[in-house]
Amino acid sequence: MELEHVFWGNFGVRIGIRKWLLCLFCPHLRQVGGDLIQPLHHPFVPAGQVDTLLRNFLPCYRGQLAASVLWQISRELGPQEPAGCQLLHSKKLPRVREHRGPLTQLQGHPPQWQPIFCVLRGDGRLEWFRHREEYENGDRPLGSVVLTGYTVLTSQSEYLHLLDTLCPEPSGHHAQEEPDPLLEMPVSFPLFLQHPFRRHLCFSAATAEVQRAWRLALQGGIRLRGTVLQRSQAPAARAFLDAIRLYRQQQGHFGDDDVTLGSDAEVLTAVLMRELLPALRAQTLPGLRGAGRARAWAWAKLLDAVHAAVLAGASTGLRAFQPEKEELLAALEKTIRPDVDQMLKLRERVLGRLQANVQGPLESCLRRKVDAQLPRVTQTLLSTVEAELTAVQTLLTQGMDRLSRHLRGSPSSTRLRKEVYSFGEMPWDPELMQTCYREAERSRGRLGQLAEPFGFFGTQSLVFGAQDLAQQLMADAVATFLQLADQCLTTALDCDQAAQQLEKVRGRVLKKFQSDSGSARRRFIHGWLLCIFLPFVLSQLELSCKAELPEFEGDVLAVGSPALTIEGIYEDVIRGVLLQRINRDVETEAQRGTCSRQPGSSTEV
Repeated sequence: MELEHVFWGNFGVRIGIRKWLLCLFCPHLRQVGGDLIQPLHHPFVPAGQVDTLLRNFLPCYRGQLAASVLWQISRELGPQEPAGCQLLHSKKLPRVREHRGPLTQLQGHPPQWQPIFCVLRGDGRLEWFRHREEYENGDRPLGSVVLTGYTVLTSQSEYLHLLDTLCPEPSGHHAQEEPDPLLEMPVSFPLFLQHPFRRHLCFSAATAEVQRAWRLALQGGIRLRGTVLQRSQAPAARAFLDAIRLYRQQQGHFGDDDVTLGSDAEVLTAVLMRELLPALRAQTLPGLRGAGRARAWAWAKLLDAVHAAVLAGASTGLRAFQPEKEELLAALEKTIRPDVDQMLKLRERVLGRLQANVQGPLESCLRRKVDAQLPRVTQTLLSTVEAELTAVQTLLTQGMDRLSRHLRGSPSSTRLRKEVYSFGEMPWDPELMQTCYREAERSRGRLGQLAEPFGFFGTQSLVFGAQDLAQQLMADAVATFLQLADQCLTTALDCDQAAQQLEKVRGRVLKKFQSDSGSARRRFIHGWLLCIFLPFVLSQLELSCKAELPEFEGDVLAVGSPALTIEGIYEDVIRGVLLQRINRDVETEAQRGTCSRQPGSSTEV
């Protein structure tokens, strides 16, 4: 097999690792090429771990599908918000602008820097070819990768330090350092793509400008692939994310982190890889030959092989579950909708009784653990989002003003069409949008410091969410401006009259933007404060309050619907009380004017 040649033959991994992989992903196979394959004699024998994960996770997923359908129906029947979105919803999301050009890549055996032609597709997939002509002829790429979970590094010393810490030498091991191609040829404008469970990709650009353009394009692709579930409004996506959170809580992991970045199969793969990593390290690191960074490269490539196998198994399992999921959603809709009023009344009754029981411990926990830090986290989130949305408004205003100036200047039709096209492409221009995206990046460290004591390690997800919000609002505002301009501009108008009409459209769009950005900001702040504090509070009350839940279970079981569970109602109690605290702090901070940017930030374009 090619994988065997690459991962085993070149790096001298012991034969036991091959058996480990076979036992992990093919527990039903016991004979390969006539040789009997036996499980490793080790305390950890992960045979069929993908199947085990799916067996444990899918019941949780089914329950959350039911809860998500009930939530959606209750929202439809409940009181609607007084004002919906003012801006038109852009139909061009989600995508990134395709980016392509020549780079050099570290590849081959032994690795060497070789020229390639790279293409970043609009769906966030990176492909590379030997020559530009192969891409233009539609030939198969030399290699490709989905960018989910990667991080872009542009410092060679930073990447080499990462390699040094990735695979430390065992105690007492003094193997001679192998020649390092990265050190033998220093790279002026590197682009290192690092992933915790996948092979590293090492590229180099010709100039600093090319490096920057590729870095911004790659970061856009990474964000696009990472937030696919968070952007979705489908009940199944909401149910999947809730099920992952609850499944991990059952394993003792209460704090949110970046494991939920990616598609459903990628998320499940990340969950299992984290579970397997300690045993994989123990079983494989002693068998890796070489030293230093060569050994670290071998470890990264081994992880890549395991990741690919886990991802294939998770994808197969979720595809097999798809028909059942569709039937279940249809059946839930039919059974829940007729009885939704009765179910919601029962839920409120049980919720009130349960809240009376947990109110004391809950209030004590909030006073001791949360109240002192909640205002600081709220202030940082508010200032971050406000700075980002101010940058979006500034960029949007400049684009609309630029169009008006071109109209007043009596431009040629060709030039005007070009300007209109450039304006329409602003949300997908990584260089322009970087002025908005960097506001979230600037707050990453402070947000991490404030949230980590509560077990929250999802700062990358939070930053991606803020950047997605900026791009969505910019795309909606641009689509609204273009449609309103198209409605009011006619051939009977001269350039001055057309510019005056655009001024009116500009004012309407800015008012709509301010309304929508205010609503979006509130949703964003509330959502992320819950992500930070809700799992923490649940973990603090795990022993004191959950023991009382069985006495309330009889009323819920009488309904006979999986959409209503005592655990779900208990979590709603905690969420409701916590939301009251959050609303109070958000209003207080807004009244104090803390939505303004923190010192040192800037929204100049």
